[in-house]
Amino acid sequence: MDDLMTSLCDIVGKQHVLTRKSQTFRFQRGFRFGGGPVEAVVVPASLVELWRVAQNCVKHNRILIMQAANTGLTGGSTPDGENYDRPIIVVSTKRLKGIHLLEQGKQVVCLPGATLNELEKRLKPIGREPHSVIGSSCIGASVLGGISNNSGGALVQRGPAYTEMALFGRVNEKGELELVNHLGIKLGDDPEAILEKLEKGTFTGDDIVNDARKGHDNDYVRRVKDVESDTPARFNADPDRLYEASGCAGKLVVFAVRLDTFPKEEKTSVFYLGTNDKQVLEKVRRALLTKFDELPIAGEYLHRDTFDIADRYGRDTVAMIRLLGTENLPFFFSIKAQLDLLPHRFKWLPYAFGDRLLQMLSSFLPSQVPERLKAYRDQYEHHLIIQTSEHLAEKLRPWFTTFFKEEAENKGNVFECTPKEGQLALLHRFAAAGAAGRFNIIHRKETGGLLALDVGLRRNDWEWFETLPPEIEDKLAIKLYYGHFLCHVLHQDYVVKKGVDPMAVEHAMWPILDQRGARYPAEHNVGHLYNAPDSMVSHYKTLDPCNCMNPGIGNTTKRKNWAAESVASQPSVAEQGQ
Repeated sequence: MDDLMTSLCDIVGKQHVLTRKSQTFRFQRGFRFGGGPVEAVVVPASLVELWRVAQNCVKHNRILIMQAANTGLTGGSTPDGENYDRPIIVVSTKRLKGIHLLEQGKQVVCLPGATLNELEKRLKPIGREPHSVIGSSCIGASVLGGISNNSGGALVQRGPAYTEMALFGRVNEKGELELVNHLGIKLGDDPEAILEKLEKGTFTGDDIVNDARKGHDNDYVRRVKDVESDTPARFNADPDRLYEASGCAGKLVVFAVRLDTFPKEEKTSVFYLGTNDKQVLEKVRRALLTKFDELPIAGEYLHRDTFDIADRYGRDTVAMIRLLGTENLPFFFSIKAQLDLLPHRFKWLPYAFGDRLLQMLSSFLPSQVPERLKAYRDQYEHHLIIQTSEHLAEKLRPWFTTFFKEEAENKGNVFECTPKEGQLALLHRFAAAGAAGRFNIIHRKETGGLLALDVGLRRNDWEWFETLPPEIEDKLAIKLYYGHFLCHVLHQDYVVKKGVDPMAVEHAMWPILDQRGARYPAEHNVGHLYNAPDSMVSHYKTLDPCNCMNPGIGNTTKRKNWAAESVASQPSVAEQGQ
């Protein structure tokens, strides 16, 4: 055992330094994309252990990939390929749980392993909510992952995950790891003392500093209501939403973030709208954003084809959430991960055994979609799920009556869901996020692979629904459209036909999106799939002046020396992740 492995074992315990492929496999592969060899996976149990692990990786010139739930869709929390210039250490933060409530829960401090679901549970008894609930694309996402990647979300009033208050480690111009406390909490000067005090929560109210720094994107409501702007409401590379830990993509080792929380609406209503005219949905969107004294809670779009795929390939997800609740799902997903490992030990088992088993079992389940939704599926191509407060619902009921029944040019209809229908409608939309991946796995031998885009459209774009040229259309087996419609952020998933390279198809789509004035990715960050624009590269250079952290993120053509100057001899800390 070399000096680094010995040091890491001394810090976290030998059982938490994983080196065998059977141990590291699930940490090496991304949720949808990315994968490559690692020297070890280290799982610290405290912030001090994390600090010491990072120090040793810097000392021994290793790349350090921070990883929590590994739910990112662009592969940034895992390696990508084998052509790195140094060995890679993955640090899993899943044992670093911890949430501290500030100001009676109006703000929170979250440690690296805290998940959205855990934060939601912690806030529920006091009638508050986090920035996001359940997540729009995955279950079990970490709070810090959302901040590090400027992730979006379904909640219209809250914007992308953002804060200007964080505690983080960075490698400075001298190649030394330093701890920066911009959390707004007085914790002392010694790094290990700071980390221990924060983790134990032994600070007092007198230690908390309230200044002008933001705990959420408090300008988002104004931005999203500006429906005449020719730029998107939100996208990862927005320079106004890049601030230290926010949007750092793992260029920093983030130990904690401080965030605002939000009052929970106790009584809500859900409206289900259907139309065959995409212009009708845009009229509704603009009215909801401009005509009323408050915004809806959520406005989620679902295309008919996505409706069908989600019902067939996401049925088990909806059923598990209904029956078990989101708090129990991470346990079952860990079992699924173990099942997916079995084909590497028993070659006679099929690829992605866990997904295939779940899909087989789901065939015995009844459809989880209410009958009124199915009737709209048969009648309408475009579907919009609108969740509102009861106050706004009282105003929308007569407005919808006028819009559809008294204005003849508006073809379509709407109904108000029962509480059960509303819950299932939103879960059905949520299940759509994983349906394309499941379809791709089940039909792996007949198709060429999956590509996924999340696109921020211009706020004034009436032609929001994509039309592809025949030379691209002919290469696709299925197209799935869904997303956060009021924010004009669409998820566009495609499975290509057998023999077609999905990345080549995606690259052919980029110029089309550029011509439309769209920005991408809108909420899943650049990862290994996209070139980082200048605003993001400038942000990275500010965080990492020596270019010694995160080689390859945001550069699809090469994995090292993306900056003008080459400092390959410097240690690399923290690829995109959380």
